[in-house]
Amino acid sequence: MPAKAVLLGSNGQIGRVLTRALIDKYGYDNVIGSDVRDPEQEYCRFEKVDITDKARVRKFIGDHDPEVVYHLAALLSAKGETNPSLTWKINLDGLLNVLNVCTDLDVDRVFFPSSIAVFGDTTPKVNTPQASPLLPTTVYGMSKVAGENWCNYYHLKYGLDVRSLRYPGVIGYQSIPEGGTTDYAVEIFHHALKEGHYNCFLEENTRLPMIYMPDAVKATMGLMAADPDDIHIRYSYNLTGMSFTPGDIARVITRFIPDFTIDYKPDFRQEIAASWTESIDDSQARQDWKWDPDYDLESMTKDMLEKIKKIYN
Repeated sequence: MPAKAVLLGSNGQIGRVLTRALIDKYGYDNVIGSDVRDPEQEYCRFEKVDITDKARVRKFIGDHDPEVVYHLAALLSAKGETNPSLTWKINLDGLLNVLNVCTDLDVDRVFFPSSIAVFGDTTPKVNTPQASPLLPTTVYGMSKVAGENWCNYYHLKYGLDVRSLRYPGVIGYQSIPEGGTTDYAVEIFHHALKEGHYNCFLEENTRLPMIYMPDAVKATMGLMAADPDDIHIRYSYNLTGMSFTPGDIARVITRFIPDFTIDYKPDFRQEIAASWTESIDDSQARQDWKWDPDYDLESMTKDMLEKIKKIYN
C-alpha cells in the first residue's frame, strides 16, 4: 500500500518528533521511518536503511511509493568536525542518492534540512537576509551549502519538487541532541533540573538563532503542505523562532529555578558558533507560505521545564 510519507533518519532529534506528528496527521500505517540503527523504542513502522547504499534507498522508497520523502539523515556540526570525510559521504552522497531515486521514481515532494551552518564570516550576522554570501568554515556547513545547490539543480533540471529549511538551533525535550553546536540550549534544561548547575561550552554572550521543536515541526509540515506555486525558494528558506545567548536563557531559567547557576567553559564549539549568524530574516518564508512561530524564549523555557520535569518524575 502506498505511504503518505517516509523518513530517512527518523531516529534523529527532529526525526523522532516529526514522525509522530506525521502519524497524528496521516495515521500509523501511512508513515514509515528508517535509520541506519534500530530505534530505542518502537514508535512507527520502521526499516533499517543506510542512505549511502543507493540500492537500499531505492528499494525502501520504491516499496512504499510515498507522496513525500523526508530526508533527515546527516552528521551534525560538532561531530562532523571529528570525521570530515565520513560527514561528506553521509551528508552529500546520501542526499544525491535520495534525489536520484526520487527523480527516477517520480516522488511528489522531497524535504531536505539545511542549517544556519551554511553561514560564515562573509554573511551579515544580524538579521541575515535570505540571499546571503555563503562561506562556511565547517564540513557540515559545506555539505549543507552543496546540498542546497543540488536541491535547486534537481528542481530546475528535472522538475523535482524539493523543498528545504535552514534550521536554526532546535530545542526539544523529546531527546538529547547528538553533536550539534547549539546542543547547550537543550542540555542546560536537564542540568538545571537535575543538578542546579550547568557548565556551558559557549561564551556567555554568544547569540545564535534558535527554534523550539513544536515550531520546527510546524514549519516543516507547513512548508511541505504549501501549494507548489507558493514556493519560490528551491535551495533553502531562512527560518527562525528567536535569538538568544547562553546568558539570556540562564537568566530566564532562574525565574523558574532561582538557585540555578552557570559557568562558561568554551571549547572548540565556540569557534564554530562565532562563525555563524546571530539573527535571521525569515520574511520570505512568512510571505510565501505564511510561516509564523508560536514560541518565544519565555514561553519555550516554561514549557521545556514542565515537560522535562514530567520525564524525570
